[in-house]
Amino acid sequence: MQELITRIKELLADKTVDRAIGWRAGDLGYNPEPAYFNSVEDMDNFVYDGFCGANLSKMMIEAAKLEGKTLVCLKPCDTYSFNQLIKEHRVDREKTYIIGVGCKGKLDPRKLEELGIRGVTTVKGAELEGDCETLKFDTVYGEKECAYSDLMLERCHVCKGKEHKVFDEVIGESKDTSTGDRFDEVAAIEAMSPEEKFAFFQAELSKCIRCNACRNACPACSCRKCVFDSNKFDSAQKANTVSFEEKMFHIIRAFHVAGRCTDCGECSRVCPQGIPLHLFNRKFIKDINEFYGEYQAGEDTESKAPLTNFTFDDVEPSIVGERG
Repeated sequence: MQELITRIKELLADKTVDRAIGWRAGDLGYNPEPAYFNSVEDMDNFVYDGFCGANLSKMMIEAAKLEGKTLVCLKPCDTYSFNQLIKEHRVDREKTYIIGVGCKGKLDPRKLEELGIRGVTTVKGAELEGDCETLKFDTVYGEKECAYSDLMLERCHVCKGKEHKVFDEVIGESKDTSTGDRFDEVAAIEAMSPEEKFAFFQAELSKCIRCNACRNACPACSCRKCVFDSNKFDSAQKANTVSFEEKMFHIIRAFHVAGRCTDCGECSRVCPQGIPLHLFNRKFIKDINEFYGEYQAGEDTESKAPLTNFTFDDVEPSIVGERG
């Protein structure tokens, strides 16, 4: 991390960039948060470790409106989102300096409770140094430890790869963390009966409190005005009055990002209720791959997405394919 901090300080000091977007330390050792750093002095609070899971690419939408150039730290998976935003003319590449930061898997603090680790005071092993195999915790109940992989986010176990798709320079090493197929979860749901599918999603979506965290964090949700902020149709309510409304919000949002979602997993990561929202988007990705050929949003900035590029080989609207 020190190499990264030193380099950002150099770029701020010589005015190569006017500001930087990264992560600053939170009140606990496992809750860093996205932040702007406008000077060398601001960098005293900069951190980058295994708990820095936030995808910072969306912050460049507003940063691109500022004077001068903005530095942003992007993990390999984040660069797909940035490329997609370039394709949609939502960010300005010329006003962006990208440092691709190494990633050895990002950690999910919510799993601490599942592992029985409470009252954490300090964390060791999340610094992204070495092989990142063990995490050690000092807690008010004594010392605890767990495997680094046991605390990783779901998305890291099905990582798309550790290659940065866009960058000005890369700092830090990455590690392959993929241990499975990212469509296994979707396939398991497809194998359910219609009644089982409905019950599954009814149970999950009933937890929604309409905090809009998923929408606000999603790089693909980049509209200047959102229909769900409108008071005209009562779609801006923050609490559900009927079960239909909670389904409508998430289903419409999933359709809105279909073909554009890079599967960065931010929606599920930020959901305070732990709803696996990525499953909606991943289902669309799986179907698009089956109907139109494999396509990865954000892989580049030139290719046309299948849903916006008609060809005579496209499947007919009436053909739904052989699916579970």
